[in-house]
This record gives sequence, C-alpha cells and structure tokens, in this order.
Amino acid sequence: MISAGDFRNGATFEMDGSVYSIIEFQHVKPGKGAAFVRTKIRNVITGSVTERTFNPNDKYPTAFIERKDMQYLYNDGDLYYFMDPESFEQIPIGKDALGDNFKFVKENMVCKILSYKGNVFGVEPPNFVELEITKTDPGFKGDTATNATKPATVETGAEIKVPLFINEGEKIRIDTRTGEYMERA
Repeated sequence: MISAGDFRNGATFEMDGSVYSIIEFQHVKPGKGAAFVRTKIRNVITGSVTERTFNPNDKYPTAFIERKDMQYLYNDGDLYYFMDPESFEQIPIGKDALGDNFKFVKENMVCKILSYKGNVFGVEPPNFVELEITKTDPGFKGDTATNATKPATVETGAEIKVPLFINEGEKIRIDTRTGEYMERA
C-alpha cells in the first residue's frame, strides 16, 4: 500500500480498477483547512493524463509494472511477434499496444515489453536507434539558412526532418522519444 502523502514521481498505484503513474506531485498546506496532495497522473494502460487532488491519508495498493526486454521478430498483419531471449518463447502483440514511436523499430531490435498482471499494454522501443536514409532530396551548396531541414525517409518507412547535409545511404541516430534527428552514426 502507498499513501498519498508518500507519492513520488514515477510511483505506480491502483485506483478505481485502473493503474496510474505519477507524473508530478505537490504537497499543499494551505493556511486554512487541511493539507492535500495535488498530482498529475497518467493512466498506464490508456495513456490519458488527469489532474487530481488527494487527501494525504488516502491509501492505495501499489501496482508493479513488469518491464521485460524482448526481441522484435516480424509482423503478420496487425500482430507483431516478440521473442524472449532467455526462453525463446514468442508472443504476439496487437498493433493497438504499440506506440507511435514504434515506427523507428526494425526487425531484431530489442524493445521493452510493459505488462501488468500478465496483460501487455505497451512496447517501449530503445531510446536511440541507428537507421539508414533510404530517400531524401539532395542538399544544395549555399542553401543553408539557420537550422534548415528537409524531409527524409528511413529504412523502416518513417519520415523525419534532417539537416540539409544528410544524403541517401547515410546512417543517422534518432531519438525515438521525440522522433528527432540526433547525429550521424
């Protein structure tokens, strides 16, 4: 059990049949009236964010979210298959559990599978991936305004903005959390 007075960023707990993770918290002690805890919480399964206040004495059961490294193998329609590197067991995961940043994952990459009580609700790709540019327009000499970018397609099919000096066939590093170009690989 975790009491609202012990809330910290990243803590997970069960409330009203759902699992929540704390994004921000603030203990408030007004001059008049009882103290309370103002929080911003994320529903771990759906991803929705809400603001809520709690009495510091409220208690909630702690929720343990399992994060397991698994290798992405292939997809078959709307099912994406992942393999446990220890037991070599393969599990299919529906497309709805994958985030938008999964577009940067190619076959054989290791991702974190997030599950709660055996139910998979999310897939976290690696924070940084190295991918090859398959299609982009050439940059022209003298065409360099400050921070000028152009669209480029990477080998997974995702499209991102890259600096003008990047050409087809080059490998680049991408931050999957923001979907932005980081540097040449």
